[in-house]
Amino acid sequence: MDGFIHVAAAGAKESMLQQAINAHNLANAPTIGFKADMVQAESLYLRGAGQETRAYKRVGDIGTDFSVGPLQQTGRDLDIAINGAGWIAVQDEGGGEGLTRRGDLRIDEFGQLVNGAGEAILGNDGPIALPPFSSMSIANDGTISIVPLGEQPNTVAILDRIKLVNPPIEELDKNERGVVVANDGLPSVADGAVRITTGALETSNVNTVSAMVRMIELSREFEQFMKMVTVGEEIDTSSATLMQLQ
Repeated sequence: MDGFIHVAAAGAKESMLQQAINAHNLANAPTIGFKADMVQAESLYLRGAGQETRAYKRVGDIGTDFSVGPLQQTGRDLDIAINGAGWIAVQDEGGGEGLTRRGDLRIDEFGQLVNGAGEAILGNDGPIALPPFSSMSIANDGTISIVPLGEQPNTVAILDRIKLVNPPIEELDKNERGVVVANDGLPSVADGAVRITTGALETSNVNTVSAMVRMIELSREFEQFMKMVTVGEEIDTSSATLMQLQ
């Protein structure tokens, strides 16, 4: 029964991994601009005499669902959302270029423009830093305009432009820090066709109902695998008892 138990135990292990990824998605359902992780499972059949009937469950590559999440109107001037395809370029913790659709922008204590995750928003020449201003606006092409502090309301200065990119989706991936990158983190070319909407945020693309249903399915699946392990142990015990009787 060793083979039987090993197959069941392997299935239980992979179910736990899928449950962890599903729980991660569910926990990030309220996170602005979050993109859900996807798991691809497959059956692996053993090769060799007497082994062909054994099929192990294995989780393949962990991908990402890059579909667009629902838009939420906020009316806040510093909230932006990508209109259609495209990404906002940010500076990753490792110093490379990351991509995000999280647009809950704010000004940090150093005067840099960052999003809710603390990622610095990139402009034409690197992270965007703002001088003291009395008002600020962001155009739909990402151009940032300000009225310098102490100036008249009609004294508008164009400060910078948010770097908006749109690399092919097949080049996108998540790195080990969970940041979406293109071309292994290399800078992407700015795309002038990408547009943004102000006063709105793109919410997570996680479907909470589907994630909850999937959580229940995986829990039941894990229980079935563990029952198989228990049955295998009982059969082993019974077989050992019969051998002792002989």
